[in-house]
Amino acid sequence: MLVVMVAVSAQPRECSVARTLEVVGEKWALLAVREVFLGNGRFDEMVRRTGAPRDTMAARLRALTASGILERRQYSDHPARFEYHLTDAGRDLYPVILTLMRWGDRYLARGGGPPLRLEHRCGHVLGAQLVCEACGDQVVAAETTALRSR
Repeated sequence: MLVVMVAVSAQPRECSVARTLEVVGEKWALLAVREVFLGNGRFDEMVRRTGAPRDTMAARLRALTASGILERRQYSDHPARFEYHLTDAGRDLYPVILTLMRWGDRYLARGGGPPLRLEHRCGHVLGAQLVCEACGDQVVAAETTALRSR
């Protein structure tokens, strides 16, 4: 009987998904980003709409601001009040939010269907999908190949 030993790396795979999850991979972080996309950039409204504990939401907003996903802008002087706005990096998370929403609508929606639908500027309910920038075909996992960059 021949036994073949395969060396397994003790190092985790270097991966952009892992790096991204370190920034937005926590429930309250993504829900804060969702709220800003939906036009709710004020702290109290975010806490109310997400159900997050106030201290947790404050910590997530600080982290998202420090990571360059959100920026804080003052909207009132007396008292000093701030609201959060998406940066370019934050706006680039929109496909992530849409994809999570679509997946949840498909696999986790309760009897009444999706709790929220988005309307595109064309007047139709948004049915987003991921497409290849080069050829325009819909992206399917079985039709992609991982290539090392280095």
